Amino acid sequence: MQNFAIAIHGGAGTILKSDMTPELEKAYIKGLEDALQAGYAVLEQDGSAINAVKAAIVVLEDNLLFNAGRGSVFTKKGVQEMDAAIMDGENLEAGSVAGVRNSRNPRELAMEVMQHSNHVFLSGKGANDYAIKQGIKLEPDEYFFSQFRYDQWKEMRDSDNYSLDHTHQGLEELMKDKKFGTVGAVACDSKGNIAAATSTGGMTNKKYGRIGDSPLIGAGTYANNKTCAISCTGHGEPFIRAVAAHDVSCLMEYKNISLQEAMHEVVHVKLVEMQGEGGMIGVDAQGNISMQFNSAGMYRAMQNSKGDREVGIYKD
Repeated sequence: MQNFAIAIHGGAGTILKSDMTPELEKAYIKGLEDALQAGYAVLEQDGSAINAVKAAIVVLEDNLLFNAGRGSVFTKKGVQEMDAAIMDGENLEAGSVAGVRNSRNPRELAMEVMQHSNHVFLSGKGANDYAIKQGIKLEPDEYFFSQFRYDQWKEMRDSDNYSLDHTHQGLEELMKDKKFGTVGAVACDSKGNIAAATSTGGMTNKKYGRIGDSPLIGAGTYANNKTCAISCTGHGEPFIRAVAAHDVSCLMEYKNISLQEAMHEVVHVKLVEMQGEGGMIGVDAQGNISMQFNSAGMYRAMQNSKGDREVGIYKD
């Protein structure tokens, strides 16, 4: 049996220990550990990579601290519009949704799109209609309400501004961080198959149906057994223009370089040149993990069958 591994992220940005209260730091660490445990348990039981990332993402989507699922931010209209994607590296099958409302776990809906719709990408009302048809669990608007997200939106709802910042008012103390809110997971199972998934609530006060990189296959999410599985988090527009996730795969395939080297080239060279802030997590079919970011911090965790385990927030 080969090495199996999983990595998760919960967003990146200006995340400084000096701005974090002990209580909030503890809550974030627990959230990451819970998701890591859920995903790794699947791999330990000889489960598939696709089911491992599915299990990890659901835990993060259910946690109010992370901007995905239940913790999603408010749009210009004062509602939550969520995006998600999932991709299977064994067969290159993928499913994505954008601008969905009331789906408890948008990642679940993306999985349904991948497995049963004969399509890759559904959006808006069509995606919502498909969720109902497939029996995806829905929740009322109240389920997605959190006071600190609402207070943040209230400060800018009468302006044309949008925010990448997540100021955590009402969580112990004000935490001043510029956090690009996305959750993601990548995994390699005992058979050497890999998978990636990403989910987000997008930007606070976003309008015009804005969609970031998270649900775009090749930009924010990608998986191919020949190379790697990648989930990105950051300012979506530069990641889209860089086709960041697929670029890592291309560098590995055509330049024959390692996962670590390819991710470094994209995160610390190409994205920096485009003023793209954020990071990504990756795994290859040998179970090698890399977690890289060019911002001050990234909520992240990894574990493998060799006994390696890491949970982090700040730059080391």
